[in-house]
Amino acid sequence: MKKSTLVIVIIIAVVVLFGGCGISKYNKIVNLDESVKTSWGTVQSQYQRRMDLIPNLVATVKGAANFEKETLTQVIEARAKATSIQVKADDLTPEKIQQYQAAQGQLTQALGRLMMVSEQYPTLQANQNFRDLQAQIEGTENRIAVARKDFNEVARVYNSGIRTFPNNIIAGFGGFQQRPYFEAQAGADSAPKVQF
Repeated sequence: MKKSTLVIVIIIAVVVLFGGCGISKYNKIVNLDESVKTSWGTVQSQYQRRMDLIPNLVATVKGAANFEKETLTQVIEARAKATSIQVKADDLTPEKIQQYQAAQGQLTQALGRLMMVSEQYPTLQANQNFRDLQAQIEGTENRIAVARKDFNEVARVYNSGIRTFPNNIIAGFGGFQQRPYFEAQAGADSAPKVQF
């Protein structure tokens, strides 16, 4: 066999062998990317669920006589700020996740203060609507924690998938970038102080 024919046969074999493998790898990366987007949608829907509950909670609390207006105002303002920050699944950057997380964290703190202050109002604590809303918000906070954990796991699988060889070459050609993770809020590493 001529040397040029042998080179052409080798090139064709490499293209056929790696071409099929490359398509398969690319499709796997696309599926991982879609999993990240789906998981991000779940995170957003859980935060939206909380946003939808807050007006009902605020309206119920307003019904309590002489309730601290400043606390309600903080919750309303934190909700407005949190809803103003939108992050699309195609544009997940560490900075945008951090900004989103910070706004949601402020809302979590404002809700925490509202729940803490509400304990000083026996009539509010006896209100069935308030207790129901309080239970729904607590459940939603748990759902948010699970959705964030699941998102981080899907992002880890995706990030590992695009960084391993030969996927990293295909991911580079396809323009796939690493996805950021949710991180713990500042101060989450220290236990809250409880005073009686």
